[in-house]
Amino acid sequence: MENGVRLKRSLKLWQVIMMGLAYMTPMVVFDTFGIVSDITGGHVPAAYFIALTAMLFTAASYGKLVKAFPIAGSAYTYTQKTINSHLGFMVGWSALLDYLFLPMVNALLTKIYLSTLFPGVPSWIWVVFFVGLVTFLNLKSVNILANFNTVLVMIQIAIMIIFVVLVIQGLHQGEGTGKVLTLQPFIEEGMQIPALITGATILCFSFLGFDAVSTLTEETANPTKTIPHAIFLTALFGGVIFITTSYFIQAFFPDMSRFEQPDAALPEIALYVGGKFFQSIFLVTTFVNTLASALASHASVSRLLYVMGRDNVFPEKWFGFIHPRWKTPSFNVLLVGTISLSAIFFDLVTATALINFGALIAFTFVNLSVISHFVVREKKHKTVKGFINYVIMPLIGAGAVAVLWFNLELSSFTIGLVWAFFGLCYLLYITKMLKSRPPQFEYEEKVEM
Repeated sequence: MENGVRLKRSLKLWQVIMMGLAYMTPMVVFDTFGIVSDITGGHVPAAYFIALTAMLFTAASYGKLVKAFPIAGSAYTYTQKTINSHLGFMVGWSALLDYLFLPMVNALLTKIYLSTLFPGVPSWIWVVFFVGLVTFLNLKSVNILANFNTVLVMIQIAIMIIFVVLVIQGLHQGEGTGKVLTLQPFIEEGMQIPALITGATILCFSFLGFDAVSTLTEETANPTKTIPHAIFLTALFGGVIFITTSYFIQAFFPDMSRFEQPDAALPEIALYVGGKFFQSIFLVTTFVNTLASALASHASVSRLLYVMGRDNVFPEKWFGFIHPRWKTPSFNVLLVGTISLSAIFFDLVTATALINFGALIAFTFVNLSVISHFVVREKKHKTVKGFINYVIMPLIGAGAVAVLWFNLELSSFTIGLVWAFFGLCYLLYITKMLKSRPPQFEYEEKVEM
């Protein structure tokens, strides 16, 4: 590296899991409930169960590759090492689209929330304040960041527990189904399987981010054990939170007849369950939600940029720089913060169209990388166990992602292709029209197996 400083291995399993959960934002279950309940005919928990099952196959693929390549970089590194270095660059470039703009989307959401509460304050002030706070915390030690994010996630979980308690009280008083324990949200006569799959497809996007913890590999103690567990447990715990919370929401609201705005039901859900005071607390917690997600996503993209800078596909002097005191990629942190300030000018529809394409690219090639590395190269598929682990499971993961591709919004797909085109042009430039391989950094630090 340019300054001879490396990332510090200090994160523990629970810290990495909390970073992953923060990225996934547990309270997103309230944002999507109205839409998916309408689609599934009141079976959101069942749709979440299907989505979780599908995502766990991709989580397992990440876990296998982390053990083989215990370095930061995520899908960029795995594709680069297992399939092709040119393709690896394109996967990393595509992933940047999702990673770079998610912190900006969180800043934009914060601007919308706080401008509603304080209409007299210029909206750009909220963006500058939010981005400044997120950037400052990311500049400091990753341990400080992880511990702070843990507090934010625990706040969200505490509010959700209070919500569940209030729902149980309402059910005892005859609200909704009138039953605390019922199978109705999961299975019911006349439920439509195609509708459940459609709902699950939408909910799969709630899981985007469980993979981001792989970018913390070089800051985690014993990464070959910790990171695979963290990826799987992040997806699993996130799924359990989604399923449990949506079960109680669905029991309280068997249908959408009470909602004036089913597509944005969060405020009404909080109002009907806990009253105006609880609704106010609940809405304030949405700020905590966006802050936690912004902190985690800002950290992830900074590490991805660092790995691409260390490889020297981006100028190593800047992108491969690690601050000697804080042990963080400080230039990248500041760069992401600068990009996040664009929330001053963006609207939510345009901003959300910038994400998801890169995440689906990453998911697709992680599953394919498992097959390329363990089947094509290492021939580990010749036993029954190996065939299941390295052929069947990644193919199921890739199939689940393929369903998401078919349901990706056209605007996201179009912007993603434009972004990929610019990446291809840059790749042609640094490889002299593909005559050479993109530069790679050979990471030789010995890690505990």
